[in-house]
Amino acid sequence: MLFKKLRWTIKRHPFLYLTRFRLLSKNSDESAIASISYNTFNHQKDIPDYFNEINAKIFPHGKPDADLELVKQIVIWLFNNTKVGPGLSEPSDKALETMLYGKGGVCSDMAQIFNNFCVINNLQVREWGTTSAPFSRENGGHSFNEVYINEFNKWVLVDPSWGMLFYNDQNQPLSVIELYELSRTNQNLSFRSFIEGKIIEIDHVMKNYLNTDVTPFLICDYRNKTYDRYLKITRPFIPVFVVHFMVYILGKSYHYKFPIDDYKKIFT
Repeated sequence: MLFKKLRWTIKRHPFLYLTRFRLLSKNSDESAIASISYNTFNHQKDIPDYFNEINAKIFPHGKPDADLELVKQIVIWLFNNTKVGPGLSEPSDKALETMLYGKGGVCSDMAQIFNNFCVINNLQVREWGTTSAPFSRENGGHSFNEVYINEFNKWVLVDPSWGMLFYNDQNQPLSVIELYELSRTNQNLSFRSFIEGKIIEIDHVMKNYLNTDVTPFLICDYRNKTYDRYLKITRPFIPVFVVHFMVYILGKSYHYKFPIDDYKKIFT
């Protein structure tokens, strides 16, 4: 237990957290990220077989035709069959297995496994994170996704941890950029969960999305197959931040794009 606490403390140390952003961050804009997708570097054949096995349980009677209904069915099934807990830092199939047996998983683990389910169901997906700028230890950030929904012809923010969507005053679901454009100009927006009985606290939404210090970043060029391979070889013997640094040195790392704010604000 003491070793686990020490490992967690090291993993979440501000120096490591800020160093990651110094190494991986790039400023961007809306047009530059328009076509970025997790699917570019992650194809169906690259996703572990365990995801297809579970996918058959999610859709025992066939899949809905509409993209948004497909997304909702994935999220609702995962919500009903997983439990949150400590962060995992495991290969994606191991993370899924652990979450299904109720032994752990945080928002970043959920966003990662949701990515893979979208890939095998032919949905274009990408993963976002938030952090505070300037950095604050009280706000450790949040992870969520964005899916290209064909019936709306746009990217739509999907929080798979809470089954949540954001909407404008015409009740149209919002993209990440749209959310922050409306929020920062004090225009009307709303949010709700499509999971029956799920109540989302306004304080959680403010802390993770709408606080004035929160800034979103897009996680780009993540190669699930690469990280799965290195994590299977090295875990639990080598700390996960060392594994990620090894991949960075090899030139196969993901990076962060900040389309709204200057990422250097994190360090002020």
